[in-house]
Amino acid sequence: MAAAETPAPVHLDALGPRGPYRTRVPGAVRDVTGAEVARLSLVPPVYVARALSALRAAEPVPASRIDALLAAAAEEFATGTVGGLDVRMYEDLVSRTCGIPLPVVRAATRDTARFVALARSSAEEGRPRGTLPGDGPGPGPVPGRMGGGYAVWARRGDVFAVNASGNHPGVHRLWLEALALGYRVAVRPSRREPFTPHRLVAALHRAGVRQDQLVLLPSDHRAADVLVRGADRAVVYGGDDVVARYAGDPRVLPQGPGRSKILVTADTDWRRHLDTIVASVVGEGGTACVNATAVLVEGDPAPLAEALAARLSRLPGLPPQDERAVLPVCGLERARALDSFLRLVAAGTRSWLGGDGIVEDLGDGSAVLRPAVHQADRADAEQLRAELPFPCVWVAPWSRADGTAALRDTLVLTALTRDRALLDTLLAEPTVANVYVGDHPTCWMAPGVPHDSYLSDFLMRGKAFVGTL
Repeated sequence: MAAAETPAPVHLDALGPRGPYRTRVPGAVRDVTGAEVARLSLVPPVYVARALSALRAAEPVPASRIDALLAAAAEEFATGTVGGLDVRMYEDLVSRTCGIPLPVVRAATRDTARFVALARSSAEEGRPRGTLPGDGPGPGPVPGRMGGGYAVWARRGDVFAVNASGNHPGVHRLWLEALALGYRVAVRPSRREPFTPHRLVAALHRAGVRQDQLVLLPSDHRAADVLVRGADRAVVYGGDDVVARYAGDPRVLPQGPGRSKILVTADTDWRRHLDTIVASVVGEGGTACVNATAVLVEGDPAPLAEALAARLSRLPGLPPQDERAVLPVCGLERARALDSFLRLVAAGTRSWLGGDGIVEDLGDGSAVLRPAVHQADRADAEQLRAELPFPCVWVAPWSRADGTAALRDTLVLTALTRDRALLDTLLAEPTVANVYVGDHPTCWMAPGVPHDSYLSDFLMRGKAFVGTL
């Protein structure tokens, strides 16, 4: 029997203001086994600069058409053949390159389509009650307005840039709101997973968004700097180094580690909520910023850590494209590096799971990243800040004396408590971005609900207008 032929790599062109652009020497996109599965056209800095100029000269997508365009793009993204890939081929490639379980990718396709269709209404959820849309109310007075004036919700600029990560397809839901708000958008995809942004941008083009209103600009880091510097507003994904680099730039919104957490107080039986705790750790493949990094327990954390480790230890180790897969996969060399790093970070903690290694070699150059559960001895242990790209959770004791200090710098905090005064304190804590109460996993998300505040808080402002048009 002849050996099965290896499929030819897919070509992913840059999608510029004048249409697709293919470079002579594209970059290789490899799956978790190291096999080349795609060739990505990487554009130089001068191309990025010219694309930004074209975006700046273009008109916004008309507000009157945006809902219809988004609905058509959502359908195209979820069901169509885009860029030569049908939806199953697309999902298979995302799973193989990201190492995210195929069932997670399929759920992400459905969820992303829903976010696309609702991007305009989601953006509107962030509009201050006292403002009107940017096109104003039209001629004549505005009933009920004091002093004869009113506030308009206006953009802070015209061009929005996205320097995306490749850890999960869901990162591309956020920038859709910028397009709906009238920004022209430039997306730099991750070389690890360029398929989702390519499919999304191409679907929007096919739906009727003009090529000079939305571009996809794969590039190296040198061109990425040109992109971020040349935009009016930008969102940049990365680690703590990225957050520190852009912390002083008001034009840039850094999206760093989430360090999401679960708090269990003494008035709550954690056994009734173990499914929620497990889902928070391992949902989405355990790779997202909204996955729980730490669980803090008022009282003895050992029983919870033991039960959580028992549940996570039973998860199967499978290739990412397997229908039963639930754990992430990466190249074997990277998996071993992560294992070594975990052992270093976990020194001094009690290992309930993963202490003897997290690498499950699949024999094809890739490895499953198995879950890890470690118990720290205090709520302010440094380990609780260690966020790793697989289901890795730190369990620690928490007391009222620890207060909110141990809960700061948290993207999502799921609070398993009946203490209303404590919930008020958590809601008032500025560094806790989102508070979920009860059986809501940290990885829960929905259109119209802010992720890390509303994106429109960063993109828009209220502007006073007095008079008639």
